[in-house]
Amino acid sequence: MLPRGKSDALFAEALNHIPGGVNSPVRAFRAVGGAPFFVTSAKGAWITDVDGNRLLDYVGTWGPAILGHAYPGIIDAVKAAADRGTSFGIPNPGEVTLARRVKEWVPSIGKIRFCNSGTEACMSAIRLARGFTRRDKIIKFDGCYHGHADSLLVKAGSGALTFGNPDSAGVPADFAKHTLVLPFNDAEAIRAAFAAHGPEIAAVIVEGVPANAGLYLPRPGYYELITQLCRDAGSVFIFDEVMTGFRLAKGGAQERYSLTPDLSCFGKIIGAGLPVGAFGGRTDIMDCLAPLGPVYQAGTLSGNPLAMAAGLAALEALEATKAYERLEQLGLQLEAGMVEAARAAKIPVTWQRIGSMFCGYFTEGPVWNLADAMKSDRARFAKFFHGMLAEGIYLAPSQFEAGFISTAHTPEDIDATVRAAAKVLKTL
Repeated sequence: MLPRGKSDALFAEALNHIPGGVNSPVRAFRAVGGAPFFVTSAKGAWITDVDGNRLLDYVGTWGPAILGHAYPGIIDAVKAAADRGTSFGIPNPGEVTLARRVKEWVPSIGKIRFCNSGTEACMSAIRLARGFTRRDKIIKFDGCYHGHADSLLVKAGSGALTFGNPDSAGVPADFAKHTLVLPFNDAEAIRAAFAAHGPEIAAVIVEGVPANAGLYLPRPGYYELITQLCRDAGSVFIFDEVMTGFRLAKGGAQERYSLTPDLSCFGKIIGAGLPVGAFGGRTDIMDCLAPLGPVYQAGTLSGNPLAMAAGLAALEALEATKAYERLEQLGLQLEAGMVEAARAAKIPVTWQRIGSMFCGYFTEGPVWNLADAMKSDRARFAKFFHGMLAEGIYLAPSQFEAGFISTAHTPEDIDATVRAAAKVLKTL
């Protein structure tokens, strides 16, 4: 076991001041047992906690640390921006520069608006789609998470054509009744939904790759089907690239799958770990936003100069360092090693990966949707998580979260991770 006296003391105090002792639920370790540790610093692929433990990190602040923690070019850009002022509430040149760069990388975007989080981006895109179409209903998919806005915290109803129920206390049922929740990768379900409700559907929103229930990939042709159904019905296709944008490719998941969604949502990497989000897409839709149109969206910190400087530095570094080729190689190396480690230990593990994102489910598989993911042995994952933590490897503290590789990881780091996994798997 790693020393953790200082972390335990901090957590005990945090429980007196912060609900559950954490400012985001997954940090609480409820899914794996035990208590969280507290980090004091991070550099490259490594994090250091208050007890001096140095851990190899595969969470990467949930995706944004694609270049590793404290990347020098990003730190320099933020420091320089801070010297000029941390917030203006007035337009600044960085907004224009980053908007132009994002448009160059993502051809589906005619115009873009920056906000402060992925949740805000998805919430605003939904409102915009409803305002543009003058319709109320939306379709989302079981297991896909688009932030904690009321209309998106909805779980599936009792059948494929049943509107959802609130997934959180505090969400009025009247909000949830406009959200139709379907199983992911079920072509017949979405065809039936459009057949029954097509003229009422404002939008379909889906993650670029569902990565909030672990990680599962779209079946061939599935996103193309959604695109066509939306086009035929006059609905807006919203592609949530909060996790996948600028991580899976310069143009995100839509580049990898050759898609042209109507609207796209971003967060995470676009601000290099600073609080930021964005949504953009077709110009005729985006021009429905105030001050040009009737759909209101605003934010004092939107386009914050620190976040704009960090985001621009991150995108420039990704392009200059040939990051995506490196990330693909590291992903392949990790996948091959983990598959072999599970085989040698005779443990059923379904390994899912795309680019630098990954998840291992403790199940025979295959895993195509939330129902498949729920078959995973979560008790076994919890033991695996704590075993890896004891070996100095930090994975997400939940079976249902994706892992992330950064360009700061080395082939030697991957080898060490595989050796640790092989050791831990033999004990399960």
